[in-house]
Amino acid sequence: QFVESGGGLVQPGESLRLSCAASGFSLAAYTMGWFRQVPGKEREFVAAISWTGSSTYYTDSVKGRFTISRDNAKNTLYLQMNSLKPEDTAVYYCAARDTIVVVRTPSLYDYWGQGTQVTVSS
Repeated sequence: QFVESGGGLVQPGESLRLSCAASGFSLAAYTMGWFRQVPGKEREFVAAISWTGSSTYYTDSVKGRFTISRDNAKNTLYLQMNSLKPEDTAVYYCAARDTIVVVRTPSLYDYWGQGTQVTVSS
């Protein structure tokens, strides 16, 4: 299971840090990703990180603003979001994939968190 936290309401230009804590199993062996979804749209890829943490991947719209990281000792995944924009407003989900191959397709991830709302508005 995953427990996500850190979402909230912020103004444009502000920052948030999302956390995704795993319980009952170790994140260390999984490729991890962050996705987001707005009502009426498909869930979209935001960022992913290899199981070692050595490789990271981002969708173009968040490059330079968001940073994905993991602390396998704490069994937790993070997403640092800076310079937030109104178009970043969505429910954010963490997900795990039981393979070392990093992909951006939501349907290829095996386990999902419950989601946390991020709202960017003035």
